[in-house]
Amino acid sequence: MGGWAIAVHGGAGVDPNLPLQRQEDAKMLLTRCLDLGIHALRSNCSAIDVVELVVRELETDPLFNSGRGSALTEEGTVEMEASIMDGPKRRCGAVSGLTTVKNPISLARLVMDKSPHSYLAFSGAEKFAREQGVELECNDYFVTEENVGMLELAREANSIWLDYRVPNEKCSTSVETPLQMNGLPISVYAPETVGCVVVDSQGRCAAATSTGGLMNKKIGRIGDSPLIGSGTYACGVCGVSCTGEGEAIIRGTLAREVAAVMEYKGLGLQEAVNYVIEERLDEGKAGLIAVSSNGEVVCGFNTTGMFRGCATEDGFMEVGIWK
Repeated sequence: MGGWAIAVHGGAGVDPNLPLQRQEDAKMLLTRCLDLGIHALRSNCSAIDVVELVVRELETDPLFNSGRGSALTEEGTVEMEASIMDGPKRRCGAVSGLTTVKNPISLARLVMDKSPHSYLAFSGAEKFAREQGVELECNDYFVTEENVGMLELAREANSIWLDYRVPNEKCSTSVETPLQMNGLPISVYAPETVGCVVVDSQGRCAAATSTGGLMNKKIGRIGDSPLIGSGTYACGVCGVSCTGEGEAIIRGTLAREVAAVMEYKGLGLQEAVNYVIEERLDEGKAGLIAVSSNGEVVCGFNTTGMFRGCATEDGFMEVGIWK
């Protein structure tokens, strides 16, 4: 065993014009979440407990796109989704279409622990939340003034608006080579899904991912974050959480691919992450964080930047945004 390791992310595809204060705020939040996870790991908490704990903290802070501060649908509401996976027995839980659950990641954990299913969505997930007595909020709790303004811009542009944190004058829909999603042009790419991966001192891996999805997304749209094997995966060899262009991550079953090439090609974690980012995204843009059962931690992305942080038992700790 190589000791415990933890990584967190707040989304890939950061706009290079992101204000310095916004960058510093993001680093402070990532550092706070790492410290929270480190303390829990030093207290011998299990990997699955730590990933839930850290993602709950990210969902509660409106800085990133999950829980409070989630991106808004075309109707100005939120539809949140999340998934969690425990590596040792590959147990998992996922939820989509949440409109009142304060911490979607904890409901995903309850789906895993307290239901016979792996995935609940929309009214069924909301009903299960009420039955389990989780903390609920009205939809307005999740809606921030900043996101209301960015939704209006997206509506005016008739576009899915992904980079909703950059100042208005920096967000132009008339770029020379617009990115595409399923063949349709989109604006500058910077989703801010959150996630955490952990390997504990017993070599157990876990992963968790949570998001509000895309700004101005269609009602009912489901991305990669709640899909086991796409946005989230954990098994005996590693734990992975992805962020970025959801449709590309889904097509590539990105999180599972990291584990697959480790298992079937015999690659180490760094090699596996590099291979998947370079060979399994086609023309998509994304990033991921990963840990191995040996205590390794790796971050990889093919975007301009990714909000990320990682730490290991031997004292290493790093928080960054750019390549």
